[in-house]
Amino acid sequence: MEKLIKELEETFSTFQSELNSVRKDKINAVPFEGSWTAGQLAQHIILATSGFGEVLNGPTGETSRPADEMVAKIKADFLNLDIKMDAPDFICPEKKEYHKEELLESLTSIKNDIASSAKDLDLTKTCLAFKLPVYGYLTRLEAINFVIAHTQRHVWQFKNINSKLELA
Repeated sequence: MEKLIKELEETFSTFQSELNSVRKDKINAVPFEGSWTAGQLAQHIILATSGFGEVLNGPTGETSRPADEMVAKIKADFLNLDIKMDAPDFICPEKKEYHKEELLESLTSIKNDIASSAKDLDLTKTCLAFKLPVYGYLTRLEAINFVIAHTQRHVWQFKNINSKLELA
């Protein structure tokens, strides 16, 4: 569990570091055609991960399979950068002005909420509050790994955005 929490914290720290490195005047700039802005990318992670604290602490059931059964598939899917993924509408960020400080604050809160839950809860239980598209109901362990892998995927995207913004 300590390894999982450390990976969660390091992943969010890396993502936040990428966000923090974007100049304030570039946070809402489109780096290249078809891309989200840095602000939108951060908001996407917020939208995609903010409910996981509630999911982890929500209703659960007994798990009738290995608690980590979906972890390898989640990592294989999200860490395969050759696959183009489209976010479901409910986690697509608005086109609007974003503020770096607010985004960083939200990300810290989400990280702390999930890490706290990971320390205190039985990670083998299946979360019943939300059925994740493609994967279905996940165990708490799988849900935390989903948050990590999804955020790691977007760290790569952030590096790409930042490299384009630096040239602009």
